[in-house]
Amino acid sequence: MNAQLIAFTGVAAGMVALPGADFTVVVRNALASRTAGLATALGVAGGLLVHTALAVAGLAAVLVTLPVLFRTVQLLGGAYVLYLGISALYALRRRSGQSEEGTADDGAGRPAPREFGRALRQGFLTNALNPKAPVLFLSLLPQFVPHGQPPLPRTLLLAAVVVVLALIWFPAVALLVDRLGRWLRRPRTARVVEGGSGVALTGLGLALVTGPLLR
Repeated sequence: MNAQLIAFTGVAAGMVALPGADFTVVVRNALASRTAGLATALGVAGGLLVHTALAVAGLAAVLVTLPVLFRTVQLLGGAYVLYLGISALYALRRRSGQSEEGTADDGAGRPAPREFGRALRQGFLTNALNPKAPVLFLSLLPQFVPHGQPPLPRTLLLAAVVVVLALIWFPAVALLVDRLGRWLRRPRTARVVEGGSGVALTGLGLALVTGPLLR
C-alpha cells in the first residue's frame, strides 16, 4: 500500500465517520434493535456504493453541472431526512403518554422482515439522497489518482475503500449502541436519544430544503 493510498484511507475514514444524518439514523434504529441498526448500516453502505459507482462512471459530473437536477436531488434528500426527523419526534410524543414500563424495550425481540427492510431502506435513502456526496466524491477521488496511471482501476480501488470503511464503521456504531442498550433503552434515556435524533434530523432536513444550492 503506497503513501497516497494510505492518505486517502485516512481522509475517507474521517469522511465516513463524520457525524451526520447517516450516523443519526443508524443510532436511532440500533436503539430499537441490533438487527435494525445493522440493517440501517448496510443500507448506508449501499448508498455510498451508489455514489462511488456514479463517480467512477462519471455520471456524478452530469449531476453537479446541471443545477436543476442537482437542486432536485437536494430537495428530495432534505425532504426525506426531514420526514425521518418529524417521524422520530412524533413517535416520541406518542410514547410520552405511555407508562415507563410500556416504553422500556430490552431489544431482545427480533424485528420482522418488514421492519428489517424498512431499516435497510432508511439507511440507503438517507445516504443515496445526500446531495453533498456527488460533489465530495468528484472533488476527492481524482486527487488520489497518480499522474500517468489509468484512472479507472485506481478510482475503482478508492471507491472500494470507501465502501469497506462504511461496512466497518456503521455496523460498529450499531453494535456499540446495542452493547449499551440496557442503559440507552431506559425510558428516560431512550426519550433523550429519540428526541435528540429527531431534532438533529429535522434540522438537517430543513437546512437542505431551505438552504442555497450546494455546489
